Amino acid sequence: MFEEWYTIHISEQKARLPMHTPEFKAKLRSKQLFVPEAIADCTGIRIFGKTIRSVLFSTDVSIICNSNADAVIAVYPFTPQSIITQAIMTAAHIPVFAGVGGGTTSGERIVNIAIHAEHQGAIGVVLNAPTTHADLAAVRKEVEIPIVITVVREDDDIEARIAAGADILNVSGAAKTPEIVRAIRKNHPDIAIIATGGHTDESIRLTIEAGANAITWTPPTSAELFKDLMEKYRELD
Repeated sequence: MFEEWYTIHISEQKARLPMHTPEFKAKLRSKQLFVPEAIADCTGIRIFGKTIRSVLFSTDVSIICNSNADAVIAVYPFTPQSIITQAIMTAAHIPVFAGVGGGTTSGERIVNIAIHAEHQGAIGVVLNAPTTHADLAAVRKEVEIPIVITVVREDDDIEARIAAGADILNVSGAAKTPEIVRAIRKNHPDIAIIATGGHTDESIRLTIEAGANAITWTPPTSAELFKDLMEKYRELD
């Protein structure tokens, strides 16, 4: 009797639920950058209660502030500087994975930058592909937030990376990314994987089907966006 009442009660509740997602837009925010919809098919990675599916690959605060991505991965081709990390996290309204080195920058300096990034509020720290297992293990001893290690080849020693303390694998293998993700997922069904998805829904879905939990997306640059805008301005003139 109770089961019958419960079933009817739940059915009535569902019938009263809204059938669409309300959305609000504004004229001045019409230029906002939206990540590809295909990324919504990811399982996501839950960090401190927040589920992250789309990760914006940018250090441009104007791009970051006008994107609907779930998080930012802030890595750049220079020695990591805490002031850059702080500037990005001050502007960002979403969690930041902070790059802390691992290539040119190594040893104790990586550890210090990682500790500082955690204190600044980073949701995770990112180590570059050349990072040694010893440096990875040293960072693991000092920070509590997730450690992301970049993977660029299928023959990378994933077992050693995990043993040294990596929590999340950031696969960046260009066109070979889905292949690398699939190989990793075969041997490590539970490891968290972020991967580059390319520029099309098709390539993103291939990466997700291969086993990626979250997708990094590279947005157009400010220069590219300005090019289109300036062409429109010239037409108006």
